[in-house]
Amino acid sequence: MNIDQLQLVQLLQLTSPSLPIGGFSWSQGTESAIDQGWLKGEADFEEWLSGIVKISFVCQEWPLLRKLYGAWQSENMTQVEYWNRYSLALRETRELYQEDTQMGTALMRLTRDLGYSKAEKWQHKETSYLTAFSMAAAEKHIPQEAACTGLIWSWLENQIAAALKTFPMGQTAGQRIFHVLAELIPDLLAQSAQIQDDDIGQSLPGVVLASMQHEHQYSRLFRS
Repeated sequence: MNIDQLQLVQLLQLTSPSLPIGGFSWSQGTESAIDQGWLKGEADFEEWLSGIVKISFVCQEWPLLRKLYGAWQSENMTQVEYWNRYSLALRETRELYQEDTQMGTALMRLTRDLGYSKAEKWQHKETSYLTAFSMAAAEKHIPQEAACTGLIWSWLENQIAAALKTFPMGQTAGQRIFHVLAELIPDLLAQSAQIQDDDIGQSLPGVVLASMQHEHQYSRLFRS
């Protein structure tokens, strides 16, 4: 994976917590899983995140990102539209769907304001975050595998930040979890490259249930 300095800086901007797209207002069910008592500490949370990475990212998020990146790169808008719809169809709760479309729309609007030419070609109302993220990566010629790495870094950063705000787990514990999961990423990325188109999409019932219950949680910090 070769990435030059400018591309690296542009990828860091795309994955930055300060990017104004609302990413850190969502926990993707983590807050509910903690509230329900499913996650009681560092070990539980590490196992929870590990399961999501090994299943959802390997079989869904990374393969979708690759398909969308390739479609944007070749300017095949038919394929972009197809994989955008596919991505949205895999969001199994109202909250997960809202998160995906609101972040996708916000990122597409931001990149349009920043002069991304590919963003100008997208006029659809409902935009998956992966559609917008892949567009931005393709626009700046950020290598595909670097974009995949940036996506998981951003997600892990968000999940750990959400947990630190929700239950008593120190910042050092959060970094231990990040350190352990980071070691898994290269092999899991390689596995995800072998997923065939017909096999893209994997349900995680625990995450779905946590997201559904969060919609009715009495007191909460996050929108999801």
